[in-house]
Amino acid sequence: MLALFETPAGYAIFKLLDEKKLAQSENLYHDFTTAEGASRVVKLKHFEKFADTTEALAATTAAVEGKISKSLKKMLKKHVVKDLQDQLLVADAKLGNAIKDKFNVSCVSNTAVQELMRCIRSQMDSLLAGLPKKEMTAMALGLAHSLSRYKLKFSPDKIDTMIVQAVCLLDDLDKELNNYIMRCREWYGWHFPELGKIITDNIAFVKTVKIIGMREYTSSSDLSDILPEEIEEKVKEAAEISMGTEISEDDIQNIQHLCDQVIEISSYRTQLYDYLRSRMMAMAPNLTVLVGDLVGARLIAHAGSLINLAKHPASTVQILGAEKALFRALKTKKDTPKYGLIYHSALVGQTSTVNKGKISRMLAAKAALATRVDALGDDSSLDLGAEHKVKVEARIRLLDEGNLRRISGTGKAKAKFEKYHGKSEVKHYPVAADSTLPTKRKFSEVDQSPKKPLIEEIENNESERPKKKIKVEDESEVPEADYEKEQKKKKKKKNKDLEEAGTSGISQVEQADNENVSPSVTESGKKKKKKKSKQADESEKVPEDSMDVSFADTSEKKKKKKKKSSED
Repeated sequence: MLALFETPAGYAIFKLLDEKKLAQSENLYHDFTTAEGASRVVKLKHFEKFADTTEALAATTAAVEGKISKSLKKMLKKHVVKDLQDQLLVADAKLGNAIKDKFNVSCVSNTAVQELMRCIRSQMDSLLAGLPKKEMTAMALGLAHSLSRYKLKFSPDKIDTMIVQAVCLLDDLDKELNNYIMRCREWYGWHFPELGKIITDNIAFVKTVKIIGMREYTSSSDLSDILPEEIEEKVKEAAEISMGTEISEDDIQNIQHLCDQVIEISSYRTQLYDYLRSRMMAMAPNLTVLVGDLVGARLIAHAGSLINLAKHPASTVQILGAEKALFRALKTKKDTPKYGLIYHSALVGQTSTVNKGKISRMLAAKAALATRVDALGDDSSLDLGAEHKVKVEARIRLLDEGNLRRISGTGKAKAKFEKYHGKSEVKHYPVAADSTLPTKRKFSEVDQSPKKPLIEEIENNESERPKKKIKVEDESEVPEADYEKEQKKKKKKKNKDLEEAGTSGISQVEQADNENVSPSVTESGKKKKKKKSKQADESEKVPEDSMDVSFADTSEKKKKKKKKSSED
């Protein structure tokens, strides 16, 4: 039984002397404690050495993929296929299947074979006597470097470790600068407190303090290179009336040393930012164009490397940096966060608050695609990132305008689509709404149509409704039965009064009769109203039982008066 053993220097074929040892694999390591014991179990039959590192890399990559390399094919044809009688022991099952398919040789790969290979590796130096140890170590190191370069597609321009370190250092510098500037403002504020309110820019404040020193020298200092003329005049005016305390020369020297440190750190921070931007454009141009250099570098640093970031789905890229909020929301069963580090990108920043979640989701999807192209693509152009950026900006404009795209032809989608478009219907103003007349009208003011006068309507409806007392303007009560007679008498008297009043009175009375309103405007109407009020007072004194009799008497008196007036 033969065993195929793979080494960094070449392929070795061992012959298993005692096959019973393979059945007792649990105690096999006892036989390999010494070189003599190992030689009793296995014996080297042939060793095929690699010519160089390139051949070793080709053989190793083929073995990783489960394929047979050219050097292995030649060796198996010469030394294995002819002499093999039983089985071939192989460490990799995929490689054993490939050998079986190619040469029709039965290959064995199980836990016992794995234990045998492990024992052979422990005594490899003594079993491979013709190969020096130094050469084996050099071949192993060279093969490891070559294999790592092959797997990662190594390129000196794509070193994401430099970006990770640079962005972490940039964040540390920002924190230190904030601490130093805050300390400088507080320290110098005891001597010149007004300066901190006048100059808001931190670097300009530090440079001003370094030039001025003691506030007594402010008037003689030239601040034109740092500050505008207006602010410079304010600083000099404030120095003359400052309420700060006096300090010594040693104090101002230490403050100026702190200012020097702040200026140096800020200049180094600018230089480091330029370096980071250039490295990001060289390594991940599409991601840089899409989300910005700082946000892209922070995403790479948070993921660990560009390859790891490329493996993340878009949903993970969206909330990368908000893990604490995510797990807190899952624990408390509340809403999960919508964005993490991607919130600081320019595209999300220019979006309204309502649409930030939608844009961050879309931007995360595009960033995941751009990262995969940067990490695994051969082309180093930034066309994909620029194209995706244009799409995201168009989506932002669409959401800000409030329009909705018509995706389907359903009625619900159509209603949503038409909601944002003006309708072409023309609405007219109702003229009847301008009426100033009261809504509640008295019985005497009810509108009458020309076809059916009020009296005819009352006669038609007498059988349908019960007898009621009708209110007149002076609120006197008259029975409905005598209403028609009373109306005829009123008309006769009006005609006589109109003949005396003239044409002007005639027109007014006719208009009042047509509208069925008591002619209170004319003089005759006023006289009639007075007479009616007297009659009402007399009728109120009469009891209800004798209402019909009293009403008849009054009508007879009126007839007598009319006859006398006609005779006169």
